[in-house]
Amino acid sequence: MHRMPRHIRVLACLGALVAFVLSAGAAAAVAQDFATRDVLPPGSAAGGAELSGARSHEAREALRSGLLDPLDEPVTVVAGTQTADVRPADFVQVDIDRMLASLSQAKSEARLGRRLVARLTREPYGRRLPAQTRVDRTALDAWVAEFAARVGAPAVDATLVVQGRKLVAVPERPGLSIDARRAADALAIALASGKTRVELPIERIEPRVTTDDLGTAILVRRADRRLFLYEDGRLVKVYRVAVGAPGYPTPRGHWQIVRKRYMPTWGNPGSDWAKDMPRFIPPGPNNPLGTRALDLDAPGIRIHGTNKDYSIGTAASHGCMRMHRWDIEDLYDRVAVGTPVFIID
Repeated sequence: MHRMPRHIRVLACLGALVAFVLSAGAAAAVAQDFATRDVLPPGSAAGGAELSGARSHEAREALRSGLLDPLDEPVTVVAGTQTADVRPADFVQVDIDRMLASLSQAKSEARLGRRLVARLTREPYGRRLPAQTRVDRTALDAWVAEFAARVGAPAVDATLVVQGRKLVAVPERPGLSIDARRAADALAIALASGKTRVELPIERIEPRVTTDDLGTAILVRRADRRLFLYEDGRLVKVYRVAVGAPGYPTPRGHWQIVRKRYMPTWGNPGSDWAKDMPRFIPPGPNNPLGTRALDLDAPGIRIHGTNKDYSIGTAASHGCMRMHRWDIEDLYDRVAVGTPVFIID
């Protein structure tokens, strides 16, 4: 039998040995690849967390710590001078399972050869993902609507009120309005981006009437037989008047001037006290209304002059307020229809 030369037999043995070594190495590499199948590939990252070489449970814990735990930290919401704290976890959900699945898929989609080479060279082929978050707009919109209703306030006009025995101007107050849709959008962005403070857009509502717009007002104090004229809440002049007699008291309340009459004609009201008087009395020295009259929205009640000047300062009229001729003519030029008249004791 012919024997193969020695050097050929040696080369054949070496070749077999190399093949064996290579096959054994390949088998070992495959085995190691299988053993590390839950290890994320190099270059893997999600939500800002570097996860190269992390096992699935390690990656899950890192994502939980980096993305879920901060959602329990309160975010301060500011609207004007009002603040409230919200817990992002009540409105923001993070899909960690979806993120981990996507990271693992990058490894399963890579060929074995690339995985083996990358394990030696650390060549990155993993995916880099943003945080997979979702904002529950239904819950967020409901919270913002409640907060907006609590914080918002209508504008309040300046007004005049009786305090004690004086007229006092109550200053105006601006209002505050929150656009719930814009506010919810701003808060959703802030929560998703990890901000710890967010200022909601607000709108200042200006009042229609300021103290400078209050204009002229009249206060009559029956017990003092005095009429007080105010301008924008400031007392500017005081007049003596006659008020209603005990049987015909001047009515208390908040009234206004509804008509101004120059050189008025007196008309008989048909009351018992006027049954012996003429139906009309034209302007002149015998006219009970004098030269000017300011009719109120209180039926049959007015501020007017008189042909009985001596009655000023007493309770002598049938409910009206009488004034000296020079005083009613002065007051007539200072007031307009719509001027409020407050009558108190």
